[in-house]
Amino acid sequence: MSAILTDLKKTVIASLVLTVIMVYALSSATGDIFVVDHAYAAFVVRWFHVLAGVMWIGLLYYFNFVQIPNMPNIPDEQKPAIGKVIAPAALFWFRWGAMATIISGLILSHLNGYLIEALTLGATEDFANAKHVAIGIGMWMGIVMFINVWFVIWPNQKKALGIVDATPEQKAASARTAMLFSRTNTLLSVPMLYAMVSAQNIY
Repeated sequence: MSAILTDLKKTVIASLVLTVIMVYALSSATGDIFVVDHAYAAFVVRWFHVLAGVMWIGLLYYFNFVQIPNMPNIPDEQKPAIGKVIAPAALFWFRWGAMATIISGLILSHLNGYLIEALTLGATEDFANAKHVAIGIGMWMGIVMFINVWFVIWPNQKKALGIVDATPEQKAASARTAMLFSRTNTLLSVPMLYAMVSAQNIY
């Protein structure tokens, strides 16, 4: 068991295998015939959307609740370990988690037949469908957060962390800009998640 748990790749593969076993066991126990149809495809995309969202928002909260507040408490000689190793790795999964969340969310809304209705916040239905309005608000907040990640936070973090050349003044300014937009995403994350979750309970 330790051979699996000490290797991240093996741990992830084992997790997927365990999921498949669980799906098969539940299907056998309930007597439901396992059918890969449109509904199941939409479910799989939703499952992946949630996984990607957990990665994205989890790392957003790591940056804002753990890394940023505690950086002033780290001795200067230890800070390069964060800036050169931890932060770049976290930012890799952070930005690609954001990409996967947005793409899977758009695919999911298309599969469920409400992509245009949600993106127009229900305007195409005279705002009569509260579910589409709620999910649309969540989608637009998520899109704004995604834009912040890829086009503001990541370019500025590259300067702040020395991944691209920048003067000390530029690094300081970029670090502040990245922090402010990361905090903006934290601010948006709570109502965004509320809109997403509440939409599932509106008929």
